Amino acid sequence: MARTLVPSTSPYASVFGFSRAVRVGNFISVGGTAPMDADGKTVGIGDPAAQTRQCLETIKWALEQAGASLNDVVRTRMLFTRIEDWKPVAQGRGEYFKDIRPVDTVVEVKGFVNKELLLEVEVDAVLSDD
Repeated sequence: MARTLVPSTSPYASVFGFSRAVRVGNFISVGGTAPMDADGKTVGIGDPAAQTRQCLETIKWALEQAGASLNDVVRTRMLFTRIEDWKPVAQGRGEYFKDIRPVDTVVEVKGFVNKELLLEVEVDAVLSDD
């Protein structure tokens, strides 16, 4: 089965050795996506809703590179450093997934390598056989 790698623009990608997304057959996994722009700068410092939107825009791009869309997402994982940010994060996520309604996991974590990050988002997508 073919394996397609979607490269990451993160400054950490070469250090850790990761891709933004990997597609194998009809399955696409998008790894922990931080709210960073193409230049590696944090977007929405201190604003969990803005950071959520940036993560999801990056994920949307990665899925498109792998031949999928947000409509193919079956699972999201939201990793927060401050669980009390759940409302603005949920609202930001809802802007993208309110009609798609993938399953979701929300976890509070101690922190990320970049201390400006309030969250990271992961998704799994499955393309139909059609």
